[in-house]
Amino acid sequence: MTTVRRSAAALAATAVLLAGGAGAVAQAAPAPSPAPVLPSGLYGKKDPTYDGVWRQSLAFMAQETSGVEPAEKAVAWLLGQQCDSGAFASYRPDPAKTCDPTTMLDTNATAVAVQALAGLDKPETEEGKTDPVTMAVQSGAAWLKGVQNKDGGWSYNPGGASDANSTSIVISGLAAAGEKPGAVKSSDGRTPYDALLSFAIPCDAPQGPGAFAYQPDKDGRLVANGDATAAAVLAGLGKHFQTRGAKPDQPPTCEKGAKATAERAARNGASYLVTALAPTGHLDLPPMPGAAATAPQPDFGNTADAVVALGAAGHSDKTAGAIEWLSENSAGWAAQNGPAAWAQLIFAAHTVGADTRDFGGVDLVAKLNATGPAPRSTVETRAQEEEDQKKEENGESSGFSVWLIIAIFLAVGMGIGFLLSGRKNRQL
Repeated sequence: MTTVRRSAAALAATAVLLAGGAGAVAQAAPAPSPAPVLPSGLYGKKDPTYDGVWRQSLAFMAQETSGVEPAEKAVAWLLGQQCDSGAFASYRPDPAKTCDPTTMLDTNATAVAVQALAGLDKPETEEGKTDPVTMAVQSGAAWLKGVQNKDGGWSYNPGGASDANSTSIVISGLAAAGEKPGAVKSSDGRTPYDALLSFAIPCDAPQGPGAFAYQPDKDGRLVANGDATAAAVLAGLGKHFQTRGAKPDQPPTCEKGAKATAERAARNGASYLVTALAPTGHLDLPPMPGAAATAPQPDFGNTADAVVALGAAGHSDKTAGAIEWLSENSAGWAAQNGPAAWAQLIFAAHTVGADTRDFGGVDLVAKLNATGPAPRSTVETRAQEEEDQKKEENGESSGFSVWLIIAIFLAVGMGIGFLLSGRKNRQL
């Protein structure tokens, strides 16, 4: 899940490195750009250029699994990011400006926004009219189908070569919109699953058996990629980020020579993830270009994604080490990376039945909620509303209890009794 978001940032970082040189050293460092003014409905405080729609959508989905209803202005912000065509860019700083050919449309952002919006409560509308949330879901799915590559898959931006991550995320987005991904065919009659299978590494391969590659490398070889594998496992099984672990647990297998189906390839991919997680409880992140540290670093986001994929495949029992490692080490990473990171941890914990409210001593849901506008409602606020309603029905509304009313009547009655008694005494 994180590779596609990281790729744009990596390109930006590489550009900075390439721009450096002997001539640049003598020049004064440019003044830092002023911090962007972020919309009040947006989750997170960091620059949203590359991930605004992505992190907003993941936040919504993670909140949905936790019984949280996002603020109306947060939903309105996401709806406002959609172009008239149904597509989403990674982020549009000025939603009032019409999308044009220069707008960098993003299949990943569109697919994840469709998933997020599909899970929201739909606002009431006049009879015979479609509500704006449903319209956004339908138009987003239609645009995705319209930019499908001939091989059946999708690229990060329309027009590029298909990759496993984008294809997997779009499959989940189409399914959330009510489409049948296997029936979505390209102009060459290829389905998304045809494309997905082209990234699967055979079980008898010497390196990365069962895994998925992001794309073939420059020599046409498939190289195992943990991020692509986790995404493809979910798509191949027909699951999504919010899935619950399949029961009962079953042993992971990578079947050599098995019939090439999306589900079989997904289960092969799950077996690869089990093997990759076993030594340390986490996946590793290759060093960024030009980084001082050359040793691989722990990859928190893809480890969380691997947990979700394994739970979906019925291997929750194989995630114990990863869940323990995440619960002990991930809070600092999530705090630094913001809403999407908190969401990934919530998905991982939710899938395998860990406590999202006490994950290594951290309330993941509270941390996520704090990155955006106050939710419209939560499990706690709805419980309080129900309690208040019951009190009102029992005559305890506004703090004015039934017993208080009885006491007043008794006091009034006693007062009248005293008055009558005094009047009789005076008559005597």
